[in-house]
Amino acid sequence: ADYVVWGSLTWLGQKFSIDAKMIESFNNKPPNILFVEGEGVENLFGSVKKLAENLGIRLFKQEKIVEVLVEGNKRIETDAIKKYIKTKSGDIFNAKSVSEDLKSVYSMGYFEDIRIESEDKPEGKTIIFKVKEKPTIRVINIKGNKVYEDEEIKEHLNIRTGSILNIFKMNSNIRRIEELYKEKNYHNVKVDYDLKQLEHNQADLEFIIEEGEKVQIKKIIFEGNNAFDSDKLKGLMRTSEKGFFSWLTSSGEMNIEDLNQDTAKLSAFYNNNGYIQVRIGEPQIEYKDEWIYITIKIDEGPRFKVGKIDIEGNIVLSKEELSKKLKINKEEFFNREVVRNDVLALTDIYSDEGYAYAEITPRIDKDFDQLVVNIIYVIKKGNQVYFEKIIIAGNTKTRDKVIRRELKVYEQELFSGRRLKKGMRNLYRLDFFEDIKVNTIKGSSDDRMILKIDVSEKPTGTFSFGGGYSSIENLFLMASISQRNLFGRGQILNLKGEIGGRTKRYTLSFTEPWLFDIPLSAGFDLYNWDRDYDSYEKNSQGSSVRFGYPVFDFTRLYLSYKYEISDISDIKDDASKNIREMEGENVLSSISTTLRYDSRDRIFNPSEGQNHSISLEYAGIGGDIGFTKCLAETGWYIPLFWKTVGFLHGETGYVRETSGEKLPDYERFYLGGMNSMRGFDWQDIHVTDADGAEIGGEKYVQFNIEFIFPLIKKAGIVGVIFYDTGNVYDGSIQLGDMRQSAGYGFRWYSPIGPIRLENGYILDPEEGEDTGGRWDFTMGAAF
Repeated sequence: ADYVVWGSLTWLGQKFSIDAKMIESFNNKPPNILFVEGEGVENLFGSVKKLAENLGIRLFKQEKIVEVLVEGNKRIETDAIKKYIKTKSGDIFNAKSVSEDLKSVYSMGYFEDIRIESEDKPEGKTIIFKVKEKPTIRVINIKGNKVYEDEEIKEHLNIRTGSILNIFKMNSNIRRIEELYKEKNYHNVKVDYDLKQLEHNQADLEFIIEEGEKVQIKKIIFEGNNAFDSDKLKGLMRTSEKGFFSWLTSSGEMNIEDLNQDTAKLSAFYNNNGYIQVRIGEPQIEYKDEWIYITIKIDEGPRFKVGKIDIEGNIVLSKEELSKKLKINKEEFFNREVVRNDVLALTDIYSDEGYAYAEITPRIDKDFDQLVVNIIYVIKKGNQVYFEKIIIAGNTKTRDKVIRRELKVYEQELFSGRRLKKGMRNLYRLDFFEDIKVNTIKGSSDDRMILKIDVSEKPTGTFSFGGGYSSIENLFLMASISQRNLFGRGQILNLKGEIGGRTKRYTLSFTEPWLFDIPLSAGFDLYNWDRDYDSYEKNSQGSSVRFGYPVFDFTRLYLSYKYEISDISDIKDDASKNIREMEGENVLSSISTTLRYDSRDRIFNPSEGQNHSISLEYAGIGGDIGFTKCLAETGWYIPLFWKTVGFLHGETGYVRETSGEKLPDYERFYLGGMNSMRGFDWQDIHVTDADGAEIGGEKYVQFNIEFIFPLIKKAGIVGVIFYDTGNVYDGSIQLGDMRQSAGYGFRWYSPIGPIRLENGYILDPEEGEDTGGRWDFTMGAAF
């Protein structure tokens, strides 16, 4: 044996002592003496264990840890640090375990440096973790930024003042800033940081940004496109090269999401032109200095023609009748979009027959030898379905009746997809709801359906005001308060006032859109209007009653009666003969009818649809004013490219005096102002009578062309460039003699209501007319 151990146990009352001696067999050194003392029999085993541990330490040269200390920490509690240290007092010293503890404490992220020291004591070893805490961030500064404000950048950082400085987080925040700049195409941005150490273990952090120049798309290159030229393919993409109007549009800017969608568009375009095996490669993006070059590789594959067309399955109508609805028959080459639309057309046919769950599946068989595609529309009609129940939810203000009467579908009736779509369109056109969700739930049986309409209401009351400046009115203000859903009944109440240097006008109007619960609208207007014209003053009070009824989709017929008493006074010496003849009290009693077609998707800033009307007014049913007036108006909103819209508008009018009656000047036609000829003052375009006095015309023609484009998409702000032309006439209309103006403006359906701000310039100024441009604006608020 290498060691010999012997000892003794001594008892003295309740106390005991265990003594042991250990000697090396081949060493002349004196024996090692060890002992432990205790009291009570119950502690004897523990004392023996303690003596055995001490013998093991001596025998195997092990060192016992008697204490673990943490030094240098000021903010971080010692107990919090010790939770990461597994080495405890009483453990046998193990260098590997202590090294693991060092890594664990480092992982807390609070320390810049950690050192481990030890002290040997008679009873064992003391381990000391000496830490140096990282500084806290006192201030975060941004330097060199012009594209973004300081706060915009700080919002994207995940470090804050008062937090512990972390180098890894620093690098990740540099990448965050770089990604933020890349969103605006500053791909050459460089970001660094500077750290200024302060007393009390604090530091000021500064991010230093070199923004560089904005990187834009110089060229989009296609490889492998033989069927279509590059310009054609570029026109399909939202991503575009930098152009002349890049300062106004987003052309030339790089957006990965848009580019990915563009590749899908290109693939769909080829599919719709017979190239059903086309492969569009992932765009290769190359950055060179301040430019981006994008290369898209295309493998077009062969072009397939349309082969045989057939319909199989549950045929409700005759095959011939269903085949007439298919558009793919008219296509020479296979077109996936047309096939998809044919499926929708067949689905609509079956849904109108009550087959709500009809499945139309196009089976496409490719003949690679003949390069043709044979298409079979397979129909599974399912059961006819009835509306078991219609549930309206979410309407806290609008009454159920108002919603149900617009739906065009009814409980216990056969399902109709066409009428349901029409009803949903009607609900959106009410403009009472922020969102409308339609859900269908299986009813009590397979042929029963529960329809749930979930609406989210929005403010339908508006308070609007506007104003402007003109050489006629000087400063003028107008305000209106209206409620389009009065008491949740769908009724419309409007009170409007206008005050200017020469005008005062107050109007109260009310409309019930469903009189007697049928789609017959009825309403009335009361008004008081004072107007100081150049040659006279007019004070009028009047009322009108109106009715309207839908005759076709989007089309209503209106009938109205108006009664007005006007007083003409303060006539100037240079007034026209027509005006002098109207001096004193005049009574107007007229009836008018209007046919209006309106398919616009929304009233303010429409993106598509049409708005046309024709009206006829006859005055002379009593009173002393008599005339016949005809008006016609047309408007077309045409979706163009890049979410832009073209607007074409035209209107004309004709008024003729009834024999033996009077035609007042204020029933004649003038042009000028925001809603007719921008750039001109209100009623600035007129004619003159035989005496050279200014009067309104008996005829007028007006055309407006607008190009509407998104400016800030998220905010809904659009820009507009316009061209107006028109004139008023007493004799025949001379289209070559029309006045012209052009300009630009901004429109925004803001949280406080719609805002229009437009600046017009007269293109053919006459003597005395201002050529410097004229601003007009209106704005409103919602409640």
